[in-house]
This record gives sequence, C-alpha cells and structure tokens, in this order.
Amino acid sequence: MDVTVRAARDAFVHASGMDEGLAPGEDGRPRCAWGTSTPEYVAYHDAEWGFPVVDDRRLFEKICLEGFQSGLSWLTILRKREAFRLAFAGFDPEQVAAFGDDDVTRLLGDAGIIRHAGKIRSAINNARCVLDVVDEHGSFAAYVWSFEPAVDDRPGSITWSWLRANPTSPASVAMAKDLKRRGFSFVGPTTIYAFMQAMGLVNDHVDGCCVREQAESARAALVRPA
Repeated sequence: MDVTVRAARDAFVHASGMDEGLAPGEDGRPRCAWGTSTPEYVAYHDAEWGFPVVDDRRLFEKICLEGFQSGLSWLTILRKREAFRLAFAGFDPEQVAAFGDDDVTRLLGDAGIIRHAGKIRSAINNARCVLDVVDEHGSFAAYVWSFEPAVDDRPGSITWSWLRANPTSPASVAMAKDLKRRGFSFVGPTTIYAFMQAMGLVNDHVDGCCVREQAESARAALVRPA
C-alpha cells in the first residue's frame, strides 16, 4: 500500500474510532481494509466475497482457485481468473473430470494461468471427486452447505483481531477432513475456511463494513440447497 494512502487510512481510522480492520473506500464508506487496496479487490469485496453461492460451477471454481492460490496472493489469482475459466472449460466439473494428459500439457503451456503440474492435476482430480459428491448428494452445493455453521457457533461480533486469531473453524476442519476422505486435494482447514468466507457460508465482513448488511441480507434470503 502506498505510504500516503496508508497514512490517510490510519488518520481516518484514528479520527473515526474505527476498528483497525476497516478502511475508507474512494466513496468514503468504510470497508474491510483488505477490500480497498486495489480496484480488483474493491469490486470483489463489494459484489462477491461473503455473498452466498449455491451454483456448483462457482463452488468448484473456488475450490480449484483456492488450491492454485497456495503460496500466492489472492490478487494474483483474481487477475488471472478469466484465463483460468477459459483454460478449465468454465469450471464445468464434468468437462474438467474428462481432462487427460494432453490437457495437462496444454495447461502447463498456458501463460495466462498458474503453470503448476501438481495444482493442475489436483483440479482435475477434484472435478472427478465433485462428480462423486453430486451422485451422492444431488449437487455439490447441497454437500457444501451441509457444513454451514450454526448461528450459535459464530461470534456475536466480527472484528479484525478475531479473524486473525481464527484462520480456521470447527466447520472448516470438519469439511476439510471429509473432503480429504473423499479424495480431494489442496483442501486444508485454512483453505476451506477461506472458501467458506468467500462463498457466503459465513459472513466475515467485519462489523462496520458497509457491505456486511448486504451480505447478511443475501444469506437470510437464501434458500439452502437440500
């Protein structure tokens, strides 16, 4: 973050008494601080992160991209997301599950994505595992949302200090364990908690964020997949 921008943010936070996890956007409204650093993050924070998703393709996509992010920043992945979508057939699990060695070679030559053989093969493997889950549960969404934590298992207040102290949750640990049992890879508890945050299984917009109520309203209106 630019020194001038950081100083302005810190002065704003100090003057307003805001939690350290908040920062003003260009419109002056407070947001989760991470969601103000780049235009890509602003758009992702305001319109996607924390809003509930029940579409199998998007859920599978996020599982894959979380795996590709390992060791990298999410911004790197976000900027390559459209290239990933083109390379992985729109993250249609049936199509990706049918990828073979020729596709692995093709993907390793695609400069638009992260060219990591292990992560590429993991995405293909996970697509096949998703199809098994769909056979059992009717949809990948039904399986994923069965791990949504109960209200009583969530804190009454979401602060930056709480988020830093809780990179996983009992629900993400349980889901990661079950995914691994089913053969999924690159699905550790921290990765799965990030997945749950992004897909709206939890609302971790910090208290005071201008998007928090919108995300919560979307969660309240959601018909959970059976």
